[in-house]
Formats: sequence, structure tokens, C-alpha cells
Amino acid sequence: MPLRADTPAATADVRRFTPLQRWIHRTTAALMGICIITAACLYVPQLAELVGRRALVVTLHQWSGLALPVPVLAGLASRAFRADLGRLNRFGPHDRTWLRAALHRDKRHASRPAAKFNAGQKLYASWIAGATLVMLGTGLIMWFTHLTPLLWRTSATFVHDWLALTIGIVLAGHIGMALADPESRRGMRTGRVSRTWAEREHPLWRQ
Repeated sequence: MPLRADTPAATADVRRFTPLQRWIHRTTAALMGICIITAACLYVPQLAELVGRRALVVTLHQWSGLALPVPVLAGLASRAFRADLGRLNRFGPHDRTWLRAALHRDKRHASRPAAKFNAGQKLYASWIAGATLVMLGTGLIMWFTHLTPLLWRTSATFVHDWLALTIGIVLAGHIGMALADPESRRGMRTGRVSRTWAEREHPLWRQ
């Protein structure tokens, strides 16, 4: 529930995410984790030898990748989730201010105005959504080899492999930033954050 001007000051916490939104995040994270782990087992010889059972690893990788968009699609039934997608999809003047401050390494809170999501979170969400769709498309071309010409399959393999490496790096940065902000993690874990944190990190977050 967004911050409201008429909410009593005595209220220590505010709701940031609904249970369904947290379920979508956790399920998507679990599927992405399976994709990354199985990909590592397929491409790193030492891990491939350690794990073995390549056919099973391939099957897990394929089906977890195919299921990756399912939590988000299921979440479209939620009004709160759709509202957050709309917020992530809109950039305003304050987002440009946030990005300029980030590029200049200005860490003052006054220099980084943000609504419910800051500009960095919006960029990450857009990028990972696009990357997931590209990975899904190239993965399907690699899976059903008889449906496309050899040139398509070769190109899809190249894009799939290098984009997977990029996703791994970006996700590592995402996890690192989450580890550096315990209150943000609490918001995703419990759905609630302290009012002090919300007013400091997301001063424009209003209903």
C-alpha cells in the first residue's frame, strides 16, 4: 500500500508488496536460479563432470526456461501487480535526476528522488524482461532444431550463450545491491518496510 498523507505518524511500517507480488518474485527468482545453475553445469566442463546426467540437466534447463514467464503472466490477474508494472514502465523527470546523480556518484538522498521504484530499478526491470524474452526465443530455436535453418540456429546459439553470461553478471549486481540494503530485502521478504526508510529512499512514493 503506498504512503498516504493522512496515515498516522505513529505507524512504524507501510506495506510495499502484497503476498502475490512476493510469490511472483520468489518463483521467478527460483526459476532463474535453476536456469543459471543448469547452464553452468552444461557449459563448464568441471561442473559437467561433477554433476553428470547431462540429459536430466538439459531437461531441467529447458523447462525452467520455458516456465520463466509464467509467474508474471499469472500475476497479471492482480490489480496491485499491474499497477506496479505501470510504475516500472513510466519514466518521469525525477528518474532522469536520479540517473544523473547515479552517474556522478552523488549519493545524497536529496539528489536521488524516487517514487515507489527508483530509476535504477526501472532500468533493471525493463532490461531483464527484454533479456528473458530474447533468451526464451533463442532457446526455443535451439530446442526445436528442425523448425529453423542452420544459420538461425547458429545465430541463436551465439546470442543465447553471450546473453546468458551478461544476465549472470547483471543478476550478481542485483543480488549485491539487495544484500547492501537490509530494509529493501525485508520489504520483499515480509511485504512491509519502515516508514523512515520509505520517506528517505522513496520520498515521492504516494497513492
